Amino acid sequence: MHVITKKRLIEFAARYPASRDPLLKWYRIVSQTDFSSFQALRLIFGSADQVDRFTVFDIGGNKYRLIAAVHYNRRRIYIRHVLTHPEYDKGKWKEK
Repeated sequence: MHVITKKRLIEFAARYPASRDPLLKWYRIVSQTDFSSFQALRLIFGSADQVDRFTVFDIGGNKYRLIAAVHYNRRRIYIRHVLTHPEYDKGKWKEK
């Protein structure tokens, strides 16, 4: 899959250094795998959830959330938000 854009991961990791390794691990996995469907993605990321039109990934032992739009037919993942768990729980990301 082609991840758009890795820059969001780097910016988040600069603010939250403990997120760096888990985010880079996520990036390596998704950039080296072509998922054909959400079911195929769940085989690798068992805690991923569909929330409306987005896929929500638990990162770093549930400390962070990565919200992405996954286009399986185009083999692209668009990173919409990377949040701490408390930021995610506020739900403001759904408003954008």
